[in-house]
Amino acid sequence: MDSEDDMHDANSVDDDYYSGDTAADYCSDDDCGDYEFMNHDFEDPHDIVAKHQQNNYVVLNEADIRQRQEDDITIVSTVLSIPRVAASILLCHYHWSVSNVHEAWFADEDRVRKTVGLLEQPVQFSNAKLLTCGICFESYPLDRISTAACGHPFCTYMRTSIDGGPGCLMLRCPDPSCSATVGQDMISRLASDDDKGKYARYLLRSYIEDNRKTKWCPAPGCEYAVEFVVGSGGYDVACSCSYGFCWNCTEEAHRPVDCSTVAKWIMKNSAESENMNWILANSKPCPKCKRPIEKNQGCMHMTCTPPCKFEFCWLCLGAWTDHGERTGGFYACNRYEAAKQEGALEKLSDRQSQPESQLKFIIEAWLQIVECRRVLKWTYAYGYYLSEDEQAKRQFFEYLQGEAEAGLERLHQCAEKDLQNYLIAEPPPNDFNDFRTKLAGLTR
Repeated sequence: MDSEDDMHDANSVDDDYYSGDTAADYCSDDDCGDYEFMNHDFEDPHDIVAKHQQNNYVVLNEADIRQRQEDDITIVSTVLSIPRVAASILLCHYHWSVSNVHEAWFADEDRVRKTVGLLEQPVQFSNAKLLTCGICFESYPLDRISTAACGHPFCTYMRTSIDGGPGCLMLRCPDPSCSATVGQDMISRLASDDDKGKYARYLLRSYIEDNRKTKWCPAPGCEYAVEFVVGSGGYDVACSCSYGFCWNCTEEAHRPVDCSTVAKWIMKNSAESENMNWILANSKPCPKCKRPIEKNQGCMHMTCTPPCKFEFCWLCLGAWTDHGERTGGFYACNRYEAAKQEGALEKLSDRQSQPESQLKFIIEAWLQIVECRRVLKWTYAYGYYLSEDEQAKRQFFEYLQGEAEAGLERLHQCAEKDLQNYLIAEPPPNDFNDFRTKLAGLTR
């Protein structure tokens, strides 16, 4: 199996989102039940995801985002009795908050129109056959001229502005004395198909990036967004792409520690020279992109993380496509070997004469191991910053941490080594139901 390494940059942290900087506070937090590391009674990871989706966040795909955006535009357009183009401009200006648009509009419509650049009565075009561009001062026929509601003529302003980035969502007439807004109707009428596509993408992204309740999933290449109900509980989010992260600081999910501790821990690891010494001693650079990669399993077949994805041999750093029997064979992976083989469940299903639907408890155990390893990883950061003066608290914490580690190792032993007997032993053992009961009990 390929070995991979992911590195994440530190993001900004708002400490106000977290409370409970002590082990006692952590224990008493009702929201921490999903990630409690003080006993072995682990929850099903699928139940955890479902619980969060029901309680405090929703994962949105592109279709969901567009539908919500269109619904908000419709609401504003209907309530204020204005065109949809004008409603879209208002929502962009007020960060897609329908309530803020309504409040500002009904408080002082004239001031809002002036601020946003919405003319109440559009200026009519003149009947001249040629108009002079206000940028290059050349004369052009009407079909080559662009104007906003103000009527000031310009030739290439539209294309240039869209190429300039997301600022095209709030385009204004380039005349210094005019503040009229360029709407999406003008974009659709005059821009090229490529520019229309750019504008649509910018508009879609603005709905997420300008909205305080939504954020993009920080996983590389992920196109899902998350809508979060602030103040509704914990901040750990499980995206539909399977990446778990903290909605507050957008680092990977890190409970039981708070965001400030994570920021300090990341800063410490990135700043200390010992960190680089460890990297040099325990990793090798990818032959293609030069990023350091740790070999944390037994297989010599390495795969760099996206977007590189270069496959190479750990020993010689040569391309893996050049390896085979003539180079000593394909090196076997000694960790989760059978579990990671393609078709492992199919093989187990055949050997035990049971449908795959009855073997999902094995997948649940593997997912639980991954989640518990993540939680335990952050308990070490918690312990590192625990005050030396609080010896009783430290001893209690270390005891609980040790118990969690021991319970996880029992689960790991059962899910990895005990499972091997049922995959490779001949004849197949006839006590598979006992194994099922044992593994399911350790997983819960």
